[in-house]
Amino acid sequence: MEKSESAIAKLAEAAQVTGNTDDSETELPKVFDRTHLDDPRFEDYSKILKPRTAADLSRVLPPQISSWAPCGSYPSPFKSNPERFNLGLSFVSDEETVLVDIIGHVTQPTASREFLRAGPRETISFHPKSVKAAIVTCGGLCPGINSVVREIYNTLHHLYGVEEVYGIPFGYRGFYSPELEYFRLTDKNVAGIHHQGGSYLGSSRGGFDLKKIVDAIEDNNFNQVYIIGGDGTQRGALKIHDEVVRRKLKVSVVGIPKTIDNDIALIDKSFGFDTAVEEAQRAIRSAVVEARSAQNGIGLVKLMGRNSGYIAMYATLASHDVDICLIPEVSFTLEGSCGLLQYMKSLLKRKGYCVIVVAEGAGMDILKDEVDISKRDASGNIKMPDIGLFLKDRINSWFSDQQGMEVTLKYIDPTYMIRSIPANASDCLMCGLLAQSAVHSAMAGRGGFTIGVINTQYSIIPMHELCSRGRIKVDVNSRMWHRVLATTEQPDFRA
Repeated sequence: MEKSESAIAKLAEAAQVTGNTDDSETELPKVFDRTHLDDPRFEDYSKILKPRTAADLSRVLPPQISSWAPCGSYPSPFKSNPERFNLGLSFVSDEETVLVDIIGHVTQPTASREFLRAGPRETISFHPKSVKAAIVTCGGLCPGINSVVREIYNTLHHLYGVEEVYGIPFGYRGFYSPELEYFRLTDKNVAGIHHQGGSYLGSSRGGFDLKKIVDAIEDNNFNQVYIIGGDGTQRGALKIHDEVVRRKLKVSVVGIPKTIDNDIALIDKSFGFDTAVEEAQRAIRSAVVEARSAQNGIGLVKLMGRNSGYIAMYATLASHDVDICLIPEVSFTLEGSCGLLQYMKSLLKRKGYCVIVVAEGAGMDILKDEVDISKRDASGNIKMPDIGLFLKDRINSWFSDQQGMEVTLKYIDPTYMIRSIPANASDCLMCGLLAQSAVHSAMAGRGGFTIGVINTQYSIIPMHELCSRGRIKVDVNSRMWHRVLATTEQPDFRA
């Protein structure tokens, strides 16, 4: 014990940035004060970032459970457990933050938001033997769900010594449905699930009943609840947190964002997105082969993206073989001199084939007469007509009936193949670190937060900050979308 504390103290002393401006192995912030104004070791640093004394820190700091319920204070087991000693060498303080807005100006002051940095804390608010945790997955499937579930369990059980970790089956309704039962997670039943697609716990849309869910949390004495899901799920998690606070329950409600569409605000990306873009390449390559192998061949690939075209955009950029990329954020016309069909005809004459990638939410203005707002899925989303099948039929009929041209169109929809595969290496790494960060923050007594990656750093984001922004969309004035246009060389299809 004394040896461990001595080693940690020596490391902390050696890592003080006041005496070291090199890249710190412990990644501590480079704290600067007036004594360093003439220090030659800081000559390479052109910026000094100063906190605003009048800043509203409630937008930065996630809720602390001790503000509404009694909490204990215990030394982290990493301080004294020889098997976890290395983790005790990298504690993160509650004074370390991650900047959101990192694009600066050479001569002008610039502003940035910031959130607490995630990581193990030296003091925790839950004694590991008192923790009874629940994990639930909601919404559609996405690569990496099982990796997150497994790592939450492993971090709780193997790093902190928590004995009771339960899986909630099939989404929010699993909390209260008499037909469904919670089950205890063990080393045996989570072993290897990260190599499988889907959700080991089962997932579903809808089923949100605030009173029944929080009653179940209270009745079953769950004091840590990990909720994996997209924008709608996180909004539900915020409501659960608010009700927990109202009832003054010592419960940490933790969100881990999951959306294959990558449309959650503030974070760099959501887990599963890299895998989705990688798997989409298979579909695009197949479309390219089919199109090139036929006279007047057309390859049409529909990818996910109800409201945001991120997968279509990144898959297009990654392939370098796509001629036309259609996303929900950019409207297009079919006919006329500026229309999609006329441009496709010119491509066929010029190169003999063309490849199109379309996001599932693209062209809804064209299909507006087929949209019935009264028809919604279990998550409350309007059921959209299939833009892929519509384009397939319209393209075939236009070329044959109006142009007298014979074309060979192959339509590929890999949606459910992509959703159901395991995460790739990049996403597996991200899933593990998200899960570990979630557990560290919950054990430290935080609640009502979502864990996300901001500028490559794992951050603790207050749920109200995330949920107040809604889903994000592709910025069609951004450099990334301009890169798509430069890669495909497609014109503006708007009349």
